[in-house]
Amino acid sequence: MASNSLGQIDLQIMWNRLIAVVEEQAQTLMRTAFSSIVREAGDLSAGVFDLKGRMLAQAVTGTPGHVNSMAESVKHFIRHFPVETMKAGDIYITNDPWMGTGHTNDFVLTTPCFKNGRLVALFSCTSHIMDIGGIGFGPDATDVFMEGLYIPMLKLAEQGKMNETLMAMIRANTRTPVDTEGDVYSLAGCNDVGCRRLVEMMEEFKLDDLDELATFVIDNSRAAVLAEIAKLPKGSWRNEMTIDGYDAPIKLVATTTVSDTGIHVDYTGTDPQARGGINVPHAYTTAYTVFGLGCIVSARIPNNAGSLEPLTVSAPKGTILNAQKPAPVLSRHIIGQMLPDMVFGCMRQAIPDRVPAEGTSCLWNINVRGRVKDGDGGNYGFSVAITSNGGTGARPAADGLSATAYPSGVRGTPVEIAESITPLIFWKKELRPESGGAGRTRGGMGQIIEISSGIDLPFDLLAAYDRIDYPPRGRDGGVDGAAGYVGLTTGQKLKGKGFQQIAPGERLVVMTPGGAGIGDPRSRDPQAVAHDVEEGLVSRETAQRVYGLPLKAAE
Repeated sequence: MASNSLGQIDLQIMWNRLIAVVEEQAQTLMRTAFSSIVREAGDLSAGVFDLKGRMLAQAVTGTPGHVNSMAESVKHFIRHFPVETMKAGDIYITNDPWMGTGHTNDFVLTTPCFKNGRLVALFSCTSHIMDIGGIGFGPDATDVFMEGLYIPMLKLAEQGKMNETLMAMIRANTRTPVDTEGDVYSLAGCNDVGCRRLVEMMEEFKLDDLDELATFVIDNSRAAVLAEIAKLPKGSWRNEMTIDGYDAPIKLVATTTVSDTGIHVDYTGTDPQARGGINVPHAYTTAYTVFGLGCIVSARIPNNAGSLEPLTVSAPKGTILNAQKPAPVLSRHIIGQMLPDMVFGCMRQAIPDRVPAEGTSCLWNINVRGRVKDGDGGNYGFSVAITSNGGTGARPAADGLSATAYPSGVRGTPVEIAESITPLIFWKKELRPESGGAGRTRGGMGQIIEISSGIDLPFDLLAAYDRIDYPPRGRDGGVDGAAGYVGLTTGQKLKGKGFQQIAPGERLVVMTPGGAGIGDPRSRDPQAVAHDVEEGLVSRETAQRVYGLPLKAAE
C-alpha cells in the first residue's frame, strides 16, 4: 500500500471501483462467449480475490451458484498452486465438481494478477460449457465419470504459453469443439481484462498492494451482516420439503439457527444421495443456502468473503446435499436451487413479513441435442440448453414475478437465438394463465412452450425438471402454484427426468410451474384481480369463484 494510510472515503471509492472492475470482467465474458447460455442468459460468474483466497468483489452479472461456490474454489487453486510459485502469464483450470461449482459442465479459471512483477490479486471466473461429451447434460449418469470430461486442477497456461495438449484433450471430448474451445479462451480473456483494469486502478490510487483495502472490505461487510443478524429473533426453526427426485421423491430437511455470531443451516434428516445425476456437492449446497439467507437478511450488503463469513452450512456426508465422489451431479441445480425456499420456510416462522411463498425455484432448461444433415451427405451435431423458467412465489406485499428465474438469475434464451443455432421451431412461448397460486398476493405465472424439429430428423430431450409431482406450496391460506408438465401436443405425458426422443412432426410441450400465493385470495385488492382478468392471467370464472370478485367487476 502507499506509505500513508488511506482514508475511509478513499477506501469506499476504491471498493466501488473494485466492483466496477469485476463487472467489466463479467461483461467481457458475456460478449466473447460462444455458448448461448453464457452470452444470452448470463450463466457465469466473475470475481477478484486477495492472496489468501478471500473474495473481495463479485460481478453483479452472474449466478449465485457460480459466484458463491467459486468463492471457495480459489482456495483449492491456492492449495494446489501456492502463491509463491505463481508466475505472470499462468492460468489455472478445473471443472472438478467438488472443488469448483458443483458439476463438470462449469469450467473455473483462475489467473494471478501481477503489478510491477509483484503478485497482488487473483481473478477467477466460471461459465457453463454447453457440451463436454459423456452422456450429455442430463441426469441419467450413474457416476461422475459418465458425465463427460473431468479436468483436475491443471495449468491451462504457463507464463503465457497455452497448454496445447490440454486444449487438444478438451476439443476431442465434446460434440461442439469450436464452441468449447472458444469458451475456454473467453474465460481466459475476461480474467486478463480484470487484471489490466485492477492494475490501472492501483496505479491511479498509488497502491502497491490490496492489503488495506481487503481488510476494509471484509471487516465492514462482516460487521454489516452481523448488525442485521442482531435485529433478528434468536432461536432455531425447522422446515421440510418433498420434491420429485429421480427414482423416488426426495425429502429435504433444514434447521436454521440464528445466534449472536451468525446464522447456521443444518440439513440433517435430508434423504441420501440418489442414483441419478441430481446430487449436490456441498459447495453448491452452501452457495444457494447462503444466497437465500442473504436475500432475507443482508440484501443490500455487497457479496464477498466478509459478508459470507457469518452464514454457515452443514449437511451429513452421503446425503443428496453433500454427495460424495463419484456420485453423478450434472443436474445438481434441480435440487440445489430449491435451497433458498428451504431457508425461507425456516425464516418465515421468525420473520413472516419478509419472506415470500415457494416458487418454481429450479430452472426449467430445455436441454436438447441432435443431428443436422450437411450438403455433402454427412451430418453434424448440435447441443444447446434453452433456458426457461417459471413463476416466483408471492411476496408479502407484492405478487410473485412471472417467468423469472429465481434464485439462479439466469435469463431466458430468446426464441430468435435458439432458432438461429438449432433446427428447432418454436410454435408457442407465452405466459401460462392461472398458473400463479391465488392469494392476497398471488404467485407469478409460468410459461407454455411448444417446440418441434424443423427438419426430417428427431431431436433428443435430456429432461431435468422438478415441481411436477410436488408444486410450490402456498402459505397463510394462499393457493399452491400450478405444477409443471412435460409432454407432447398429442396428449402423451413425458418423464420429468431423463433422455427422451422427440420424433419429426411431434411438438414438445413444456409448461413451467407457477409460484404459490400468500394469504386468503378473497382479501386481494379487487382492482388487482380485475387487472389480471384484463391481462388474461385469470379467467372471469376464477375471479368470481376464488377471489370473490363480483361478475360486473370481473367483466
